[in-house]
Amino acid sequence: MKGISKWGGWPVLKDVGWNLFLLCAGSVVTAVGINGLLIPHRFVSGGVTGLALLLHYLVPALSVALIYAVANVPLFLAGWFFISRRFFFYSIAGTIIFSSAVAWVDLGVIPVKDQLLAAILAGLILGMGSGIILKSLGSAGGTDILSVILLQRFSIRLGTTRLAFNILVLAAAALLFSVEDALYTMIYLYVSAQVMNLVVTGLSQRKAIFIISPRWQEISRGILDEIHRGVTILRGQGGYSQQEQKILYTVVNFRELATLKQIVRRNDPAAFVVVTDTTEVMGHRIGNQPHW
Repeated sequence: MKGISKWGGWPVLKDVGWNLFLLCAGSVVTAVGINGLLIPHRFVSGGVTGLALLLHYLVPALSVALIYAVANVPLFLAGWFFISRRFFFYSIAGTIIFSSAVAWVDLGVIPVKDQLLAAILAGLILGMGSGIILKSLGSAGGTDILSVILLQRFSIRLGTTRLAFNILVLAAAALLFSVEDALYTMIYLYVSAQVMNLVVTGLSQRKAIFIISPRWQEISRGILDEIHRGVTILRGQGGYSQQEQKILYTVVNFRELATLKQIVRRNDPAAFVVVTDTTEVMGHRIGNQPHW
């Protein structure tokens, strides 16, 4: 038993199990939204899912799950060459899980009759599901792969990329169905993109703080000892007084922000503090980028 407890494979199995759980949970949530709202209200999703839905509306005999699985082949090749082998294999698993969920998870039509409310609710549900999937080390295929490539290479947010790719789908929806359906779809897509950004990066957003105070040493020591975050000391000069000043720069997460404010108030209530939002942070311990 002692030898088994030290087996180095358990952390790997635990990591794999957690990522597969995220893929399954996100796929189930997304499938509920597709089968319960998108299809009954004839909304069009984005990317490959949107293409699958359009073909399904035109030819009902074609399965959404089957079309989605087949259309992902070229995108997987892009994931293999531009992201990582690990992302590629997790994305294969994610696509199989997602396609299976769409085919088998159907809790019935969600009882929302108003098209606008249905579009908003669909955006909330599918945005949450897509965000949970992308919190894993893989994806559910489709434009998620392209979104991850653009995020890594050009720092374009996942939701923004997905929304941009959906312009063609919206145009097709307007031509095949009606402008009204396309507008409702646009509402759903916008809400979905915002929720997905919130789930993937928004809840782990970091705050960058500048602090100007003559008691900079005490404040710096409080940040190091109580929050255990690094502090960079910058040299500055007052524009009016021409006196040299020390400027503290640090990055904390949202939960640590209140503690940092308490440290500043305790040492210097008159300190000048600037708190700014960050889009991405790279670095040991404080980084918040998904590690695909």
